[in-house]
Amino acid sequence: MKKVENAFEHLLFGSRWLLAPVYLGLVIALGLLLFKFGKQIWGLLANLPTATDAAIITGVLSLVDISLVMNLLVIIIFSGYENFVSKMDDLHNHEDRPDWMGHIGFSDLKIKLIGSIVAISGIELLKAFMNVDNLDDRHMAWMLGIHVTFVVSGVLYAIMDRLSHKPH
Repeated sequence: MKKVENAFEHLLFGSRWLLAPVYLGLVIALGLLLFKFGKQIWGLLANLPTATDAAIITGVLSLVDISLVMNLLVIIIFSGYENFVSKMDDLHNHEDRPDWMGHIGFSDLKIKLIGSIVAISGIELLKAFMNVDNLDDRHMAWMLGIHVTFVVSGVLYAIMDRLSHKPH
């Protein structure tokens, strides 16, 4: 019976590698976002002579938005892989290894995720405010309500996380 238990536990432990293709898919998503970033910056440059200040600001905010999503993906890829699949032992002494790699736990990852969502939502809201004349009040109210929901959720999650890590 112990052999069956050990085999089952090894199967469970090995199943973590089923996540590896997910992280590879996120790397591909980084490539897609890079393409979107290039397309966005090309459009900004092409329309620069005739673009309004608001159009330029909105375009730059879109670039920042894409950058934040890409940064978030990198954090999810590295920390998720190291937390749930395998340690990147060969890269521990690499000169370009970010300081946070290997130190972001699942709880920290969730905090960074909600923080990024709030930042992305804030940028989308700012872009909407730059274009407020073309949006109806209902649409703006929904955007503001969703953003406030993200902010409140983030604050509540951070409070819960802090309370759960206090010494008993």
